[in-house]
Amino acid sequence: MPHPNARPRAPRYDHAAALAHLSAADAKLRRLIERAGPFTMKLASAQSPFEALLESIIYQQLHGKAAATIHARLLASFAEPCALEGLTHPTAQHLLDAPNEQLRQAGLSHNKALAIRDLAAKTLDGTVPTLARIRTMSDAQIIEHLTRVRGIGTWTVEMFLIFRMGHPDVLPVSDYGVRKGFALTFGKLKAADKVTPADLPKPAEMENRAKKWHPWCSVASWYLWRACDLAAAEKAEPKF
Repeated sequence: MPHPNARPRAPRYDHAAALAHLSAADAKLRRLIERAGPFTMKLASAQSPFEALLESIIYQQLHGKAAATIHARLLASFAEPCALEGLTHPTAQHLLDAPNEQLRQAGLSHNKALAIRDLAAKTLDGTVPTLARIRTMSDAQIIEHLTRVRGIGTWTVEMFLIFRMGHPDVLPVSDYGVRKGFALTFGKLKAADKVTPADLPKPAEMENRAKKWHPWCSVASWYLWRACDLAAAEKAEPKF
C-alpha cells in the first residue's frame, strides 16, 4: 500500500458517514473497525497525476525503503534544472530528455526507465489527463486512460484513485494486502498462519461481500490493510 508523503491531507469525503454505513452494513467489518481505531488515511494532495504515477511506477515490486531511495535519487538528479526553472519536481519533458545513464544511476531498472519515459511522453501528448480533467472522469474512464501507459495496470490506477484522488468507492481486488485482510476478517485465516494461495479470496467473493459496502469501498479497503497490521502485531507479541 502506498504511503503518500507530499503535503498529506485527509480525504474530503465524510469519514463519519462512511464508518457508520460500513458498521451498520457488516458486523464483521464493524468489529475490525473497532479494533483498528480511527480512519487516518492521508492523501498526497500536492502531486500532479504525472508525479503520483511516476512515484507509483518506481515503487512497484520494491520494498518501500529501497523504492524511496531510488525515488529520492531520481528527483535529486534533476535538482539543477528544477532550481533554474523554479520547480520542486522535474517535468515530463525533463524525464523524456534525461539520458539513460542518469536514470540507471538513480537505480531504475531498464523496464522502469522505459515505463517512466512512456509516462512522460503520454503526459505530454495528453493520454495522461490533467488533474482538472481527471476530476470530471469516472473511475472506469480514468483506468482506461492511464493503463495505456507502459507499466501501469489496473492496480496502480486504483492506488492512484484511493491515495491521490481520494475516491471513496474503490475496491482493489487484486491487492495482496486487501485480499489477506479479507481472509483474516471474513475467512478462516489466523494471525499466526502461513498464508497460502488457497487462503486468499477470489475477486468474485470480495465483490459479492462488497455489495453492502458501497459507496465506501475505499474506506473498507483501508481497514482490510489495517487487519494485516493488526495480525503482524499479534504475531510479533512474545509468547510466555
